[in-house]
Amino acid sequence: MTLPITHNTQAHCFEAVVDGHRCVIDYVLHNQVITVTHTGVPDAVGGRGIAAVMTQHVLQAARTAGWKVIPACTYTAAYMRKHTEFSDLLE
Repeated sequence: MTLPITHNTQAHCFEAVVDGHRCVIDYVLHNQVITVTHTGVPDAVGGRGIAAVMTQHVLQAARTAGWKVIPACTYTAAYMRKHTEFSDLLE
């Protein structure tokens, strides 16, 4: 699945609009450490793998930027446990 994911630095989130619904991953960035605090996909577009695609995008962005990751969001934590290729990013 390809999503047009935007990094909104002012709102501290990554976002995508799917079928008119805003999907979001919120974060806090401090000292090169991104703490992912929330993943939100509305029920109307849930079950399509949107959260997974967005989480992978965020983790790849973190790797590119040289950030470490604190998965405070339960979804992100579970994703990182399952996708060990991102374990090197853990703070």
